[in-house]
Amino acid sequence: MVTEVYPDIFKVDIPLPNNPLRAINSYIILSEDKNLIIDTGFNTEECKNELMKGIKELNLDLSKTYLLVTHLHSDHSGLAAYLNDMGVSVYSGAIDGELINEMSQKSYWDRFEEFAKLFDLKKDNVCFEDNPGYKYRNKEKINFTYLKEGEKINIGKYSFQVIDTPGHTPGHIGLYEKEHKIFFGGDHILDKITPNITFWGFDKNILSVYFQSLKKVYNYEIEYLFTAHRSIVKDHRKRIDELLDHHQKRLEEIMNIIKDGKISVRDTASKVKWDLKCNGWEDFPNAQKWFAAGEAMSHLEHIVNIGKGEKFLEKGILLYRLKNN
Repeated sequence: MVTEVYPDIFKVDIPLPNNPLRAINSYIILSEDKNLIIDTGFNTEECKNELMKGIKELNLDLSKTYLLVTHLHSDHSGLAAYLNDMGVSVYSGAIDGELINEMSQKSYWDRFEEFAKLFDLKKDNVCFEDNPGYKYRNKEKINFTYLKEGEKINIGKYSFQVIDTPGHTPGHIGLYEKEHKIFFGGDHILDKITPNITFWGFDKNILSVYFQSLKKVYNYEIEYLFTAHRSIVKDHRKRIDELLDHHQKRLEEIMNIIKDGKISVRDTASKVKWDLKCNGWEDFPNAQKWFAAGEAMSHLEHIVNIGKGEKFLEKGILLYRLKNN
C-alpha cells in the first residue's frame, strides 16, 4: 500500500512475514530531478515484490533515484544490493555501511557461536542461522556513498540534514528537515514499541550512547517524525521521555534480578518481563532469544559501567551481579 503522508513524500507498507514487527515503512520522496527511497525491507521475494509494486505505482525513474539505508538491520538494508545492481546509488553512514558489507559474508557470523557460549545461550541450542539479520541480509557487497553528520541531501523543495543517532545500531543515522520540521528516524524512536538496544561489543556502553542520541533529538523542532515501524510520532519529546523511563525501569528490573548472586546473560534475560505473546522463555522463538539476550547484555554492561555491577568469566560464560554481594 502506498500512502502520501506529506507533500511529495510517500509511505510504502512492506510486510515482514512471520516477524513481530509485522511491517516496515519504506519512504519515497519525489522530485523532478531526484528521488530518494528510505529503507527497503528484507531480502525476500515478498518484500521485493511490495517495494517494486510501490516503485511502479509512483512511476519512479530508478536512473535518478537514490536509496538511503538508516541502519544495518536486514529489514532496512536487505534489498540495498538488489537496488544497487539496478543502478540505484546507496547512501549510508560509514559505520553501518561497512558492517552491512561485513555481514554479507558468512565469516562475520561465525563469531555468534562465541557469543552464544559467552551469553550461556548454548543451553537453548541457539545458532545464528535463526537470526533474521543472517537469513535476510544482502549476499553481496554494496558500493556505498558514505554520509557524515551535517551533510545535506536536497530533494525538490526539501533540504535534509544527516543526523548521527547511534544506539539501536553503532552507526544509525536519520534525516532532519528543519524548515518543514520533518525527521526520518529509522528505528531510533518508535511509537508503541521500543527499539531493541543490543550489545555491540565491550568497547562502548551502547545503552549510554543511545540515551545521548535520544537527548540530542529531543532538542529538535519536529512536527512529523516518520518512523520505520508502526505509526508517525507527533510528540517526539513525550515519546523520548517514555523511552528513557522504559529503560530506567528495565535497568531497575535487571538490577533486582542480579542482586542475589552471579547470573548469566541468558538466565537474566529469561527472568525479564518481555512484551511478547509467549508463555515463558522456553516458548520464545530462537531469534527472539538472541534479541532478548542482547538487550539484557546492553543493560548489564551499563550497570557495570556506572559502577553498580560487576562481571566474571567462569568456564567461558559471563556472569553478572550487583556490587557488594
